Amino acid sequence: MNSLLSMNDLSKDDIMRLIRRALEMKAGNYRPIPERKYVANLFFEPSTRTKASFEMAEKHLGITSLPFDVDHSSVTKGESLYDTCRTMEAVGCDALVIRHGVTAYYDEMEGLGIPIINGGDGSGSHPTQSLLDLMTIYDRFGRFEGLKVVIAGDISHSRVARSNQQALAKLGAEVQFSAPEAWQDESIEVPYVDLDDVVGDADVIMLLRVQHERHGDEKDFTKTAYHNGYGMTLKRYQRMKDTAIIMHPAPVNRDVEIDGRLIEAPRSVIFEQMNNGVFMRMSVLQEILGSEQ
Repeated sequence: MNSLLSMNDLSKDDIMRLIRRALEMKAGNYRPIPERKYVANLFFEPSTRTKASFEMAEKHLGITSLPFDVDHSSVTKGESLYDTCRTMEAVGCDALVIRHGVTAYYDEMEGLGIPIINGGDGSGSHPTQSLLDLMTIYDRFGRFEGLKVVIAGDISHSRVARSNQQALAKLGAEVQFSAPEAWQDESIEVPYVDLDDVVGDADVIMLLRVQHERHGDEKDFTKTAYHNGYGMTLKRYQRMKDTAIIMHPAPVNRDVEIDGRLIEAPRSVIFEQMNNGVFMRMSVLQEILGSEQ
């Protein structure tokens, strides 16, 4: 694997290899990469979890992270994304982690000679978030085949929903969406369901953040109406199977996507997802930088 741009790049075998290695790493079975490696984390959009977990993963593997601050870079002088990336290659970076607001920004990177790990592109893909979600599901259930997964919320603006639907379908899970009509994406062939009709039968309820920054006029949006229609309420939580789990890529809008009292409830794995993100990103970095344990 040279770069990781979307989940479409990965076969079932690739996904399972990355998951198993990440679980081994979580168990403490890893060594730092022996060769000196340098990675630049280029985040053109705000990020807490993805950026911090990449930085932590790089530290665990002995990789040197180059600091980069958009507001104090030549981007403010009009430098293009390609030229910024080409500069990082020229100064000696071995790989780039990039988050950018433009969907499929990597299409402009033809000619770049170093790997790219996509840290999220517009409303396109977020492959490492998808992989850590898959790792979390596999760690709980030991399989994907036959699992019933409901992804609820802001489907049309979510790179997480698209990436996870692609991967889960490939791995044999049954995926359904639940979303307000305005946030549905009919280009993805997935059935839309009423959350109340499926909450008692689902193995995984995956909630999505309402992405206000990507919306226009929100005059019809109210937190209470959204929560009652598409959020994890106390009533819905009580109807879930004992073995079912709640997931969310975070940051969470408390009492909107999920009742604030449920974020750390027994069936919530939201912070477990964050923890798994470090080990999955270690697994991806080791794969990309070509050093086996």
